[in-house]
Amino acid sequence: MAVIAKKEFIFQWEGLDKKGKRIKGEMKAASEIFVSATIRRQGISNITVKKQSGFKRPKKITEKDVTLFTRQLATMLKAGVPLLQVFDIVGKGNNNPSVTKLLADIKSDVETGSSLSQAFRKHPLYFDSLFCNLIGAGEQAGILDSLLDRLASYKEKILAIKSKIKSALIYPISIIVVAFVITAVIMIFVVPAFKDLFSSFGAQLPAPTLLVMAISDAFVAYWWLIFSTIGGGLWFFFYTWKRSVNMQNTMDRLLLKLPIFGELIKKATIARFSRTLSTMFAAGVPLVEALESVAGASGNRVYFLATQNIQKEISTGTSLTVAMDNTNVFPNMVIQMVAIGEESGALDEMLAKVADFYEAEVDDAVAAISSLMEPVIMVVLGVLIGGLVIAMYLPIFKMGEVVG
Repeated sequence: MAVIAKKEFIFQWEGLDKKGKRIKGEMKAASEIFVSATIRRQGISNITVKKQSGFKRPKKITEKDVTLFTRQLATMLKAGVPLLQVFDIVGKGNNNPSVTKLLADIKSDVETGSSLSQAFRKHPLYFDSLFCNLIGAGEQAGILDSLLDRLASYKEKILAIKSKIKSALIYPISIIVVAFVITAVIMIFVVPAFKDLFSSFGAQLPAPTLLVMAISDAFVAYWWLIFSTIGGGLWFFFYTWKRSVNMQNTMDRLLLKLPIFGELIKKATIARFSRTLSTMFAAGVPLVEALESVAGASGNRVYFLATQNIQKEISTGTSLTVAMDNTNVFPNMVIQMVAIGEESGALDEMLAKVADFYEAEVDDAVAAISSLMEPVIMVVLGVLIGGLVIAMYLPIFKMGEVVG
């Protein structure tokens, strides 16, 4: 006889524990009665159960969430809090249920005998090889708290660089989008009204006005084709960029050659390369193995391929300085600092200084681009919108001259 599975729902519950403290949680069950009975058996009283309505999409775990968790883990371990208790404290104190579930899964793996690095490796979407390698090195050397502190600082600096790059790129892109929307509104709704007005003049219209009216006719007739082509083109571009290695190689190479933003992206990539390699090398990870994580964290295919070539040359006995020089993608200053680091035995310190220098350069470049973009965008918008307005008012000006 077949057993019919009961449909289960997600219920949210609240109650008081044995100490009178109010606690809450979620449970998947077939009915409120089952949830109440289960919670009551755990010694919880004054229980209220509420069925969660509708479909609630889980919140995404961001890089910022992982960075914050790393800092909290490092701080609590330094303070002497037991590892498993840290996962409880951080998990319950997080506002993102997805983070809470992730930490509960990691804690469960550690409780069943897995090492911390092994538990992290089961979640490669959030913890990359660099993260796991550093955790593993910390566990083996017995300096997990120190390496977590170094790792948290590393992730905070990388996150800050990414944030600055995004802020520098998003501002002009958002202005371009707004300008396009305003132009489209003028072309579709405003210019046709002027066209009806001018048709009653019976006079020859100026060339700029005729040009704007022709563009407006195209917008009105083919607006659906224009918007769908732009939307479809952008979707195809980003879809291909994510999935095609050749596309990534081409675009990352072009990005580095952009007039203003290319230099900014290059400095940010070198800063990330230097910071990652410094962090890995200082943790005692072998150079060849460290470069594998550095390649994945570079964020640019040009430097990804360059780092892979460096790794191959070092594995055959070439020094890091010569291998980096052979790629032709690193400035002379970086090569010289690495050479000094190799000769003095302080490679991690020299790489950290390079990272500090280029992170400061990124700060200055973002500030310079922001101050430069504002007047440029104002001029472009003024010419675009002002040109449209003048083109549509030229016939009215000429009529005034004739009447006068």
